[in-house]
Amino acid sequence: MDIWYIIIAFTIAGLIVFATAYFILKTFMRNEQKQRETDIRAQTLQTTSPIKIQAYERLVLFLERINPESLLVRVQSPHMNTAQLHSDLLTTIRAEFEHNLSQQIYVSAHTWNAIKQTKEHIIKIINSEASHIDSQRPASDLSQAILHTIMNLEQNPITITIDILKIEAGNFI
Repeated sequence: MDIWYIIIAFTIAGLIVFATAYFILKTFMRNEQKQRETDIRAQTLQTTSPIKIQAYERLVLFLERINPESLLVRVQSPHMNTAQLHSDLLTTIRAEFEHNLSQQIYVSAHTWNAIKQTKEHIIKIINSEASHIDSQRPASDLSQAILHTIMNLEQNPITITIDILKIEAGNFI
């Protein structure tokens, strides 16, 4: 009978040691996993931060490039007519937008929608002014009409969207 007590005592002691070791190792492994995940997140953030900041910069540059004030200076040439300028403006805006499409993965959906709406608003202004001017008139007539419309807006959509980008970039940084 003494042998059974000894066997039971050693078994219980062994189970207690095993359970203690198991829980200690389990806790250690869980903490190690969390530490690895934290390290990976930190490394990812360190890698993506410059890319994300660059995306904000590129999108601000995109908005500045489609701003009619700078767009007209770049696109218009002396012997163009209204139809040619209209076509070149739309082509340039679309090319600029397509060039920056990949930046949408770095900004919020709200900000990306604001950028798309701004682009569409500028296109709408260009189309509207072009529809009121004879296509064979000098391009300067269309330029003046577009600039006049932009200047008379209560709030410039480009400025509003750049402010949205600045706020989001500020929250990120």
